[in-house]
Amino acid sequence: MCGRKSVNVKPASPSGVSHIIEDESAVTAVVLDAMKRAPNARLREIVASFVRHMHAFARETRLTEEEFELGVGFLNRIGQATNDSHNEGILFSDVLGFSTLVCLLNNGQNGATETAAALLGPFWRMHSPETPNGGSIIRSETPGDALFAECHIRDPEGKPLADVEVDVWQASPVGLYENQDPAQANMNLRGKFRTDAEGRISFRSVKPAGYPVPTDGPVGDLLRAQLRHPYRPAHLHFLCYKPGFKTLITQIFVDDDQHLESDVVFGVTRHLIGDFRKGQGVAPAADVAGPWFRLTYEFVMEKGEAKLPVPPIR
Repeated sequence: MCGRKSVNVKPASPSGVSHIIEDESAVTAVVLDAMKRAPNARLREIVASFVRHMHAFARETRLTEEEFELGVGFLNRIGQATNDSHNEGILFSDVLGFSTLVCLLNNGQNGATETAAALLGPFWRMHSPETPNGGSIIRSETPGDALFAECHIRDPEGKPLADVEVDVWQASPVGLYENQDPAQANMNLRGKFRTDAEGRISFRSVKPAGYPVPTDGPVGDLLRAQLRHPYRPAHLHFLCYKPGFKTLITQIFVDDDQHLESDVVFGVTRHLIGDFRKGQGVAPAADVAGPWFRLTYEFVMEKGEAKLPVPPIR
């Protein structure tokens, strides 16, 4: 007479928890037990929390196998759509508001003493051209209203901060960053400045316009499925770096943009809406014939660790 042979299986874990799965209710505890020996405490904390939340998500939604396969395929497409000039993974995090949440969790904890942080975005490049104070970041023919910006950087006590490295970048009025647009010169609308003894920088550009985020990849499919528009309100990017001070990454938004209330990446905070004033009389530059605008803004940097982010593109 033949029967199923009884097998004694020793527990796979020093904790004595068997890793034989009895039913779906046992899966989460077994997985958490398998990972608990990781020597890095922060790794243990993050991955364990991720597993708990992902397993709870599957149970809450009663996720089907077809939906699971669709989700994995979506993540694979995000990787396939990422290259040296485009980061689909950052874009995906942005349109879910996850990037903004992480940014706000880690910055601006001291209220009015620090300029509000904002997303780095997927288009920062590390080696933008060093540009003298008062210089232009327009490096190829770029139609649009002239913009003259003057910014001040101080510490929380109001003292000006000299020798702050300030990276500035923006999209052109046609809604494209230079790395997206072969019609623009390399590094167009990008510049790196240093504050003077009074903590000031100034530069010339064109008034930025709002633009759609790229929608030719999986993120675009997600936005269309949710009946969401893909537009960001017009803005200027700033990255302020000085040893001994916490690196400030932020954006200044154009105050009359139609998408301020519906930014596709949820990046607009009240304090970052700039005052773009239409110029009156003679422009600061003799070659300006049409409308021009002036922006003044004050940044506050707190003492802390100065570090640069990993560039999302080259």
